Amino acid sequence: MSNAPFYNRYNDWIQEKNISETLSAEGAKLRLRGIVGSAKALIANAISNSNNKTHIFVLEDKEKAAYFLNDLENIQNYQKESLEQKNILFFPRSARVPYQIETVDNANVAMRTEVLNSIRKKPQGQWVVTYPEAIAEKVIGLSSLEQKTFEVEIGTTLNPEIVDEIFQEYNFHKVDFVYEPGQYAVRGGIIDVFSFSYDHPYRIELFGETIDSIRKFDPVDQLSSGMMQRATIVPNVQDEGQIESTINFLEFVPNDAIFWAIECSNAPEILEKELDRAQLQFEKLGGVIRHKTPEELYAHNTDWYRLLKSRRLIEMGPTALFLEALGIEFQMTPQPSFSKNFDLLSQHIIQKSKEDYDQVVSAGQAKQLERLHQIFEDKQIVVQYTPHLIELSEGFVDNEQKVALYTDHQIFERYHRFRLKEGFQKSKEALTLKEILSLQPGDYVVHIDHGVGQFAGLQKIDVNGKEQEAIRLVYKGGDTLYVSIHSLHRISKFSGKDGTTPTMDRLGSPAWQNLKNKTKARVKTIAFDLIKLYAKRKTTQGFAFMPDGYMQMELEASFMYEDTPDQAKAITAVKQDMESPAPMDRLVCGDVGFGKTEVAIRAAFK
Repeated sequence: MSNAPFYNRYNDWIQEKNISETLSAEGAKLRLRGIVGSAKALIANAISNSNNKTHIFVLEDKEKAAYFLNDLENIQNYQKESLEQKNILFFPRSARVPYQIETVDNANVAMRTEVLNSIRKKPQGQWVVTYPEAIAEKVIGLSSLEQKTFEVEIGTTLNPEIVDEIFQEYNFHKVDFVYEPGQYAVRGGIIDVFSFSYDHPYRIELFGETIDSIRKFDPVDQLSSGMMQRATIVPNVQDEGQIESTINFLEFVPNDAIFWAIECSNAPEILEKELDRAQLQFEKLGGVIRHKTPEELYAHNTDWYRLLKSRRLIEMGPTALFLEALGIEFQMTPQPSFSKNFDLLSQHIIQKSKEDYDQVVSAGQAKQLERLHQIFEDKQIVVQYTPHLIELSEGFVDNEQKVALYTDHQIFERYHRFRLKEGFQKSKEALTLKEILSLQPGDYVVHIDHGVGQFAGLQKIDVNGKEQEAIRLVYKGGDTLYVSIHSLHRISKFSGKDGTTPTMDRLGSPAWQNLKNKTKARVKTIAFDLIKLYAKRKTTQGFAFMPDGYMQMELEASFMYEDTPDQAKAITAVKQDMESPAPMDRLVCGDVGFGKTEVAIRAAFK
């Protein structure tokens, strides 16, 4: 067995087969057959790292593309110490549901724009993962994107009087608070704008007409989260009103880019199905939708096939789009199904060890590797394999390179989820902008310094000669308090017993401060009583359960889902309590479906 990392086998294979030289010719075609599981990503990673070209990976559908994206990201992260990490981007379709009215999703549009803008700024070295339905949509031309891109940099000038004109030309919407792409707000010398090419909005601060600072900020609490030297503002490149002409995605990318057709040789059939569905939907809606007609799409897809024929292409799959491609055969089989039979797994590993295979068990969590080791140890089975903390979607056995890779979730028969970047969509737990906009005058809110008041709307006020947006709160006696949007974190929506009207506080009155002081004193009293209680508990002898054994490992291995980080933390804490000689006192809390029952089952079994 080799002492080198398992992925080095494929880096050496690239050199041995002169793959880079093969792909150097214009229009070169390469067909790789017999590759299974996450070996697709390993080989794609090795080939793509051997040159500085832009690579476009096309998978059969969004789900397969997402799993492949995760594999590439995890492999890159795993070997980051030895290789420069690549910029790996996801290029989705712009709509959630095909060809229906108002289905364009801003998060998807933002990801598409990020890809186009990244290629515009750096044509070489980009890695883009996508699928046929996504590249079937035409995109803005490179020259048009250049014209529509607005760059701002610290030290340059920006006339605040023409800001509205600039952003209205980009079809941005002027709002009080920016919280999603395509919006901007102006408050005196401060300009907030949410570009379609970035996850966070920008806050541009002017000193006269000179850009003094550029910061990204969190749209939830409006607080700055990082300084920037420059920012790129790009409009909605899927907005037909913004684009004079569109082109095929293949025409947008550099001429020497390398395209990958991975298990999607049936892409033409997939696109045909999309056309049929589009035609049916088009007729149902009476032809009133603003999407491209099926006829236009059909002509576009013919161009797609013609353009791909003239490009460098690598195919992975049983059938070929282009028969003239140079073929290379691999001797691979999928990871065997062990059905959580660890005796069968150990027999397989022992046999492969005799055949001099490099055997790797990969897992995204160290806990899973520990579980497998503990199971073998309790069964007194001696096996030789190398654990690697890397999360991959599918295992494989490479009979030519003598590599066998097993994934923990397949061994334990767990469901493996793919993860895609959420972009600007975030969970909102505090009083958010959307909640503020949904508040009605008269709703009760609580200010941490001034107590309970009533929301009275948004209002523009003059602050040192500059107009700014503020939240207007009304207190007992008609007193008014204006709260800057930069202080949203100090306000929360009042929550009390249903049907109970809260008592409003008076500004300047000591009542709210007295209530807070009383509450603090009461908390100290409760804390003192708890300390006495826990001191007594520490001196009391309880029952200490045994550490986890083989049967506990077997039970936990039967859980079909991966533990979430919080779930794993709760389980570890509960077990530590149970194994301690002190009496246990722990409450596990969580929302519906968050995994409390699994924690309870493991504790009960122990």
